[in-house]
Parts: sequence; C-alpha cells; structure tokens
Amino acid sequence: MGISYRKRIKIGDDTFLNISKSGVSVSQKVGKATINSRGTTTVNLGNGVIYRTSNKKKK
Repeated sequence: MGISYRKRIKIGDDTFLNISKSGVSVSQKVGKATINSRGTTTVNLGNGVIYRTSNKKKK
C-alpha cells in the first residue's frame, strides 16, 4: 500500500474540488452516493465501508 495525497475543497452545498497527485476533479454528493468528473461513483455503506465503481466505458 502506497502513500497518497488528496485535498478536498468545498465549492458549493454538495460540490467539491478534489486535488490529488493524479490531478484535479470535481465531485457531486447525492444522498449517500458521490459522483465525480472522472467517472467514478462511490456509495457510503456506513461504518467506514464504501462501494466504489467506475462509470467509464471499457475500450
């Protein structure tokens, strides 16, 4: 497991600007789910457990 860096800046009620080593993205929180501009959806299942899936089409 490597070391990573992420900074999350709130830019609206449920909108965030995410800055990491791999670049910048924007995410929108919808209930327990978060959808970001890179095509990933994350759902918070509770107790620190998350489900993450990619919305990108595979080539």
